[in-house]
Amino acid sequence: MTIRLKRAYLPPAPDDGRRILIDRLWPRGLAKADAALDLWLKEAAPSADLRRWFDHDPKKWAEFRRRYDSELAERTDVLRPLVELARKGVITLIYAARDTEHNHALVLRDALLRMAAVQRET
Repeated sequence: MTIRLKRAYLPPAPDDGRRILIDRLWPRGLAKADAALDLWLKEAAPSADLRRWFDHDPKKWAEFRRRYDSELAERTDVLRPLVELARKGVITLIYAARDTEHNHALVLRDALLRMAAVQRET
């Protein structure tokens, strides 16, 4: 199972597989045609309140991860189809954040991998 992460502002590549935007808001300045998306899954993004609270502050990263994981635990209906897509081929989670080390795509990917592992065990 391959789940890649990529900034929305980077050009699409043939090895991206299914490209899924996971931001609640459309990336600023990005034309829809240039995004080359297969799916826009707003429901997988952090809640508006959590997103505003975090404000991409690396000092809040650990707490953001905990809170977002908690939100994702209540959204298995949203995550399950992503796991199924990843089982069928490569998916790339597309996000707009500048910080590649402190963003919700990392947390979401880890949650998807955990869900897939649990499903394999059952």
